[in-house]
Amino acid sequence: MSDNKFKPIYPNSKFKTFCYINSVVSNPNIIVGDYSYYDDMNEGPESFEKHVTHHYDFMGDKLIIGKFCSIARGVEFVMNGANHMLDSLTAYPFEIIDEFKGLSRPFGQRGNRGDTVIGNDVWIGQNAVILPGVHIGDGAIIGANAVVSKDVPSYGIAVGNPAIVKKYRFDKETIDMLLKLKWWDRDIDEVKKLIPLLTDNDLEKVKSSLKQLLK
Repeated sequence: MSDNKFKPIYPNSKFKTFCYINSVVSNPNIIVGDYSYYDDMNEGPESFEKHVTHHYDFMGDKLIIGKFCSIARGVEFVMNGANHMLDSLTAYPFEIIDEFKGLSRPFGQRGNRGDTVIGNDVWIGQNAVILPGVHIGDGAIIGANAVVSKDVPSYGIAVGNPAIVKKYRFDKETIDMLLKLKWWDRDIDEVKKLIPLLTDNDLEKVKSSLKQLLK
């Protein structure tokens, strides 16, 4: 997902409170697109990987984060290793206790909900918790302290515990155009030219410009 392996750790040389995530992760099962950053003035943004919990190699699940995502302090990605068996009489993990080894179904047979996938241009608010196997669509916003246990559609705004989609950022026509434009996948020089449009709050004018771009 990265087209540039030589980006600096810190997007802004004057502030060391946020960093490009793909400059600091080492786990090959954490895949992060360019320009996605983590902001943490308490532990330091380099601590991102510590916030991906229960991520065991033998489970085989991946955390995949797209490009241009903004991830706030304290966000936790809980991976499939945290799951307990829910289809039996007890949820207690006997299989990981030395005294009970061999008496239970193997660890790997517990629920694996697959990869956790975060789209592009997603903003995840402070202290949100993303549960295993969740897919969050492009352009979505996750509110602070939300607990996300279900998929969130593109450009949805999800808040609460459990998180629910309260509304969408734009009307369907605009969302469809943005998903067709996929500005985050364009060459960075093209992205730079698009920034004035992407940051303009005159949405009617923006819609008109998008229509012209997509002709």
